[in-house]
Amino acid sequence: MTRRTRLLTVGAVAAAVALAGAGVGVASAAADPPPLALILTTPDVTAERHVWDGEASLYLDLGIHAIAGKDPFEIRATRKSYSDPIVAQQYVVKNGKRKAVSLPAGMVTDFNGLKDFTTVTIKDASGAEVANYKTDFCPSSYNSARTRRDAPAENPYPRGCSGFNPFNLGAVWGIQAGWNAEVSSTPQAAPIDLVDGRYTATVTLNQRYRDHFKVPAETATHTINLTVRTVEDGNGAEVAKARIKAARAGEDTSARAALAEHGEHAGEGDPNLQISAYKPGFRPPAKAPKAVKLSRIAPGPRPDLRSLPAWGISLSQEDGKWFVNFGATVWNAGTSPLLVDGFRRTGSELMDAYQYFFDAKGKEVGSVEAGTMEWDAREGHRHWHFTDFAQYNLLSADKKLAVRSGKEAFCLANTDAVDYTIPNAKWRPDNTDLSSSCGQNTAAAVREVLDVGSGDTYTQDRPGQSFEITDLPNGTYHIEVKANPEQKLTELSTKNNTALREIRLGGTPTERTLEVPSVHGLD
Repeated sequence: MTRRTRLLTVGAVAAAVALAGAGVGVASAAADPPPLALILTTPDVTAERHVWDGEASLYLDLGIHAIAGKDPFEIRATRKSYSDPIVAQQYVVKNGKRKAVSLPAGMVTDFNGLKDFTTVTIKDASGAEVANYKTDFCPSSYNSARTRRDAPAENPYPRGCSGFNPFNLGAVWGIQAGWNAEVSSTPQAAPIDLVDGRYTATVTLNQRYRDHFKVPAETATHTINLTVRTVEDGNGAEVAKARIKAARAGEDTSARAALAEHGEHAGEGDPNLQISAYKPGFRPPAKAPKAVKLSRIAPGPRPDLRSLPAWGISLSQEDGKWFVNFGATVWNAGTSPLLVDGFRRTGSELMDAYQYFFDAKGKEVGSVEAGTMEWDAREGHRHWHFTDFAQYNLLSADKKLAVRSGKEAFCLANTDAVDYTIPNAKWRPDNTDLSSSCGQNTAAAVREVLDVGSGDTYTQDRPGQSFEITDLPNGTYHIEVKANPEQKLTELSTKNNTALREIRLGGTPTERTLEVPSVHGLD
């Protein structure tokens, strides 16, 4: 996606031009560039400070980029279980062979990237220090681009660092050889605010990273002339805050992405923009296949749906009623993508769904009936939902049903990178939000996909989807996330389809309380 920002134009072209001056670009293509270098795209930056309804937000992009040398800069982070620490390794090439080298403790503490990568110091015109903070670094920049003409044409690495889901299990981050990754200028804690004026900003790569990644000293520190200017407009503060959040995760920071409607599905976008219009792989066949029995399809790769514990759990009140809101993720840990095509019953708002299977080389080998899809005309939806993907229940302490969520149909999308370190994981899935392939009301057929390594997260924070607990007695309950509840989908195993998360309700009818015990320290 092309980056267009009113705050600062720092794109692939600017980065490539600046590389020659940094000694790591086109001009030095004949010599081996350093394994990793930091470059400054422009010495002069203007940042707009947006004020809306008395609230100010400053989005800061100082134009610092990390550039990979003649080999990709690749890091893999994983944990065996939620009780185990995250272990990170860098994959390097030595004597023509790839080798995994463990990163020192403390460099990777979560799935958001490298911890405390740079230090940013900002001084005002008088030389007084007004800000000093550290920033984390996501090597998998959303806006990565080729910065040398001899660099590979394609980038295989994921877009962004998906660390917002506390129950992720593994991550792959990388910068393709000769490509760039934006280095965040935004503090990880509370955002900063600066009054209008001129400043001097200094960005320094912290010493432990300089030493470990062998970053040249001349590229490790950069000084920027910073001008802050206040702009009062309608939704500028909201745009700036959304960009700050995206920058921390290494995601797209464009205004278009910042203004996207999120709705009840993580990453929900424009339902009128269909991926099937420009990605042939997401175009279902023109008509439904002939039904066959699963026994007639040769054994081979299969998806494996697994549920993560509910997360982001909160309590809310609306119209005198109390609700428990939560996020729920089901992911594919199998050896094949889950691919479901829906074929419309003429004149109705139902589709017959079929699950497709592939051999080890990715060749389609057959399909079986897999339930139905239905049209959801409600505001914020307006797409086709697969009806047999997951189910959410609130269970009592003795594991009996207390409340069932009204959310029982789904538009599949690869919203979360749950574990990209497993074999066959697809690092750059195409359908990552609801601008994917869930179709319009005029659709004759749709295709919905959950790729290997990815999860689909829904946030249940609307009446009818969250759990109403107004009349439930105080006590211990469990949020149950169950994948493939009717077992209409074929997968490697159904024994790992359910996850439980304990919650405790208390308080009085007029002031309910909620306690959520952590899972091995994870919330």
